[in-house]
Amino acid sequence: MRKITLLSLTVIFTASCKINVDKNTHHKSFATNYVDPFIGTGGHGHTYPGATVPFGMLQVSPDNGVSSWDWCSGYHYSDSIVSGFSHLHLSGTGIGDLADILFMPTNKKLDLTAKAASRDFLPYKSKYNHVNEKATPGSYQVFLEDPKINVELTSTQRTAYHKYTYNNNDVQSVVVDLGFAINWDKAVKTSIKIEDANTISGYRYSTGWAKNQKVYFVAKFSKPITESIITVDKKVVSGQSAEGENTALQLFFDSKNSKELGIKVALSSVSVENAKGNLDAEGYSFEKVKSDATLEWNKALSRIKVETPIDSLKTIFYTALYHAQVAPVTYSDKNGQFRREDDKIVTAKDYTAYSTLSLWDTFRAENPLLTILEPTKVSDLVNSMLAYYETKKILPVWTLYANETNTMTGYHSIPVIVDAYMKGINGFDAEKAFEAMKATMMQDERGLNFYKKYGYIPYNLLDESVTITLEYAYDDWCVAQMAKALGKTADYEFFSKRSKAYEYLFDSKSGFMRGKSEDGKSWNEPFDPKHSNHREHTDYTEGNAWQHSWFVPHNVDNFIKLHGGNDTFTKRLEQLFTESSEITGNNVSADISGLIGQYAHGNEPSHHIAYMFNHAGQPWRTQYWVRHILDTQYNTTANGLSGNEDCGQMSAWYVFSSMGLYPMNPASGEYEIGSPIFEKSTLNLPNGKTFVIEAENVSDKNFYIQSATLNGKTFNKTAISHQEMLKGGVLHFVMGAQPNQNWGLN
Repeated sequence: MRKITLLSLTVIFTASCKINVDKNTHHKSFATNYVDPFIGTGGHGHTYPGATVPFGMLQVSPDNGVSSWDWCSGYHYSDSIVSGFSHLHLSGTGIGDLADILFMPTNKKLDLTAKAASRDFLPYKSKYNHVNEKATPGSYQVFLEDPKINVELTSTQRTAYHKYTYNNNDVQSVVVDLGFAINWDKAVKTSIKIEDANTISGYRYSTGWAKNQKVYFVAKFSKPITESIITVDKKVVSGQSAEGENTALQLFFDSKNSKELGIKVALSSVSVENAKGNLDAEGYSFEKVKSDATLEWNKALSRIKVETPIDSLKTIFYTALYHAQVAPVTYSDKNGQFRREDDKIVTAKDYTAYSTLSLWDTFRAENPLLTILEPTKVSDLVNSMLAYYETKKILPVWTLYANETNTMTGYHSIPVIVDAYMKGINGFDAEKAFEAMKATMMQDERGLNFYKKYGYIPYNLLDESVTITLEYAYDDWCVAQMAKALGKTADYEFFSKRSKAYEYLFDSKSGFMRGKSEDGKSWNEPFDPKHSNHREHTDYTEGNAWQHSWFVPHNVDNFIKLHGGNDTFTKRLEQLFTESSEITGNNVSADISGLIGQYAHGNEPSHHIAYMFNHAGQPWRTQYWVRHILDTQYNTTANGLSGNEDCGQMSAWYVFSSMGLYPMNPASGEYEIGSPIFEKSTLNLPNGKTFVIEAENVSDKNFYIQSATLNGKTFNKTAISHQEMLKGGVLHFVMGAQPNQNWGLN
């Protein structure tokens, strides 16, 4: 099945590239016109098509109402039923949560007291068709076939806008269901109140992936409410307010003067009062907000301009750049306040707090990309992580609505902080950040007690021991670099030594990283490098030995020596891509997708691997395999991502790699050279300068670098530093159909 899928994607991609040639250079002047938010909503991409602005607090988007892995975002392109439009969504995650504060227009009085075991029993659900559905950056539209209502959505940073257009003389009604929940989420306490003729407010407390999520809301309607029905735990109650585990209401409006009903909705983690403070002031028309959202997205997307005659490549690129800027999300209110997991209300002073920190994924390329696009937001992210650190004196692993989910391995807030500091991004307390990093890596949770005792994590003491050990070794290296920069010699030496933990797990006979017992000698037997067992009774996280034996980005040269030198290393590395794609085991991880041999582009641990040829004297193999990945793992269909989007990481890989760069070691301040796919890429840097990457003669066959110059001078290196980039200039490549095996060896 995997081979068939890969072939299908290749055919689709090739066809789209051949057909969509833009011969008019003035056509589609706005970058937003190339974005297709439906890319990634099919397959295992798990993206949503709804409306948001760059890093916005709200993501107002349709919910199909299905609780299943491929509906983690609330929406999947294969579906044709919508249950409503809620205001918080996740982009590309492998776990489903949020979908809070559901609104759904209808044209008749409904019975909200019936228990709905599934969406099939929801009285307000409706069919829809993709023919009558449209999504652009900052807006979404769909026609609901059953009530015959057109729904339009848009958003500002902290306010969502709905516009419902009903049929002439139809009943105009809206259902608000605070008990609606999908996937891991479950409402535990909700409240709803009709404040005046045009305003409702309330809250929704829930548990799920985020164990303690509190969402307060306020909604203002463009027309007065003429009638209301409130239910609590499926029973109709009287009055203007209600509280219970599951509250809902149906509102009715006068249909005489206008077919349109407008709604503004704002949320807060703190209080209804703060939600009111987040609500945009009066005087905003829907069309003006929609237009402003488009302009805001165009500004964000125009920070990088790519030039190619192939329209489909622009669509893939700008959609990737779009997805790379929908998360993390704004979390603090307009007054700076936000709620921590321990219910303490904190005020962000001189920064904006962010949440949805998918750090196991995003530290690899998404966060480094933000150091180029949005360095101010990077310092805000660091300050956010330091605020979450105060909850338990441990830096974040995976933060959702300020809750520590402890999902995935490692503590990869650390490389994000170090990357920012080493690139000269300030605006946070470096000493406090180092204190937090050191304290995190010296505590005993999540296997660090074993790591400190043995120098690695024995497989018989903790599942996923190999992956965790390798990632802790990398985090240690990052701490060491920060210690060195701050003049903390003892700490630098301590963490540098510990960062070689990978040496304990390398089996020189097989060439794989393997589980080792606490005796320090015996390997986990029997051993099958293709075997996968998802998240339990395994040495590897969401993968196998083939995919997880390459994570030594901080010391590739020493890693190559362990293999016995360049020849042995490159042969094994090449075999990763050419080995059969069979995955063995009875509980294979669904995250192993996008297979090229045993390389799995659909999951993050593989993302840096193709660039390792650069360090082993064969940069032309990096060029070959990077171009192959670009060509086969992304396309312009709903199935255009080969795995979970993971809050921007899958897209950030494409953004970097298509320009010819990639942060193989994310905290090194360097970008490896790959194979640029565009004739010209222009980065409009925050300091006002531009950095241009040119690829002369590039084509689907000419993907090998023949020669290069940087600002007119010969450039014969396989990496370029962030600081060199910030100076501005032109990196010019000459491309050809045959590898130049002498380029990049100096």
